[in-house]
Amino acid sequence: MQTHRATGAKILHLRGAAGLDAIYRKINWRLLPLLMLCYAVAYLDRVNVGYATLQMGADLDFSRQTYTWGTTLFFLAYCLCAAPCNLLLEQLGARKTLLRLMLCWGATSAAGAFVREPAEFYVIRFLLGVFEAGFFPGVILYLTWWYPAARRAHVFAIFAAAALLAGAAAGPLCDLTLRGMHQLGGLQGWQWLLLTQGLPAALIGVAAWYFLADGPQDAPWLSSFEQQMVEQDLERDEQALSDGEEADGDTAPPSPFATAWALLRQPSIALLAVANLLLMAASYALMFWSPTLMQRWGMASNTQPGLLAFVPNLAGVIGMILIGYDSDRRRERRGHFIACMVLAAGGLGLAIAADNGLGWSLAGLTLATVGVAAGAPLLVAILTGLLDRRRAAIGIALVGSLGVMGGALGPALSERMLAWGDSAAMLAGLILLYLAAGAILMLALRLAPRRGGPDAGHGETDKIARS
Repeated sequence: MQTHRATGAKILHLRGAAGLDAIYRKINWRLLPLLMLCYAVAYLDRVNVGYATLQMGADLDFSRQTYTWGTTLFFLAYCLCAAPCNLLLEQLGARKTLLRLMLCWGATSAAGAFVREPAEFYVIRFLLGVFEAGFFPGVILYLTWWYPAARRAHVFAIFAAAALLAGAAAGPLCDLTLRGMHQLGGLQGWQWLLLTQGLPAALIGVAAWYFLADGPQDAPWLSSFEQQMVEQDLERDEQALSDGEEADGDTAPPSPFATAWALLRQPSIALLAVANLLLMAASYALMFWSPTLMQRWGMASNTQPGLLAFVPNLAGVIGMILIGYDSDRRRERRGHFIACMVLAAGGLGLAIAADNGLGWSLAGLTLATVGVAAGAPLLVAILTGLLDRRRAAIGIALVGSLGVMGGALGPALSERMLAWGDSAAMLAGLILLYLAAGAILMLALRLAPRRGGPDAGHGETDKIARS
């Protein structure tokens, strides 16, 4: 057995990049489609209440403040539980954790169909935040167990593309359910909406239990020497990070709280968290106001806002995947992220200059969507390239939690800017946030220790030995 394993590893070693690429393509097709489906369902369960509010308001007499508090509680629970959920995934493995999370959030989302009082609605939204908190940072952590730092940008981009695809499908899908299933079986359309989009999460969680593996060493669909090659690829990253820690005299504290505090005191990680907060605040604000803006732009041409929304989302999916591939191919992160922030700012600037003209405004929003969509996976790839395996769970959750906090603050901040001026003033404020995120990330990488990984520090390359 050992001879066969060594021989296979030698063959792949001699094949070089082609052999490794073939292994990672195999992993891609096994992991990413199912994880994307999970993320799409999670995204729908997060936003479908916004589509259900009109019917819910008529049936339950909920005020707008009720939905605002429900949203606030969701984000609060998400921020509080992201790190504990990631630690749980690290202890129990991805299969068990994803199964439990998806069963719980599916049941919770479906139970929202039967709320009658604001207090019940608050409990449902808080619990949904608790269970969904572990999903996105957990999957990011899980993917770092399979892919080395140099291959993560396009993988994160493909996974994150599920949110854009779900966002494009959410409007037509929710509208069809609200109208087509209204009064069916004595239930209102909004009840069917929460039921039909909540219960599938539980079924997909069971599928994840059967089809995923906790790591390369547990994957029966990889041969023994393929497992060895992946492990060696990952060990190079870990060795580079360990060497940097020894040089810096930095040791990971044993307590999760001490680890979190040590990470927050590390300038590069703290600045990355701030950059993520600004990026997510601007991105959620743009997503929140895009339907209103497109409705205004399409009034003169009588074009449906839903059709207009499809164009930026489709461009965002294509752009983020291509930019992620290019970042991995060139082994560079910082320049790609800065270019994405400039693209987002320039796109919004074009929308302002278009003065509500449909063609150029839509073109500007499309460019901005590409920049925003492609920038987020790059930031996550940079973050994971700075964290060794001992600190990855908490580090990913901390930075992700601040990003979610930005998502809670972004729409409110943009509404305040809109109250001070017009839509141009609001878009100008978002431009400043994107440019600030790019500047802060540059400073974070300048302060980062010189370690392995693409562009982890000062734009240096770290070629993988392939021969």
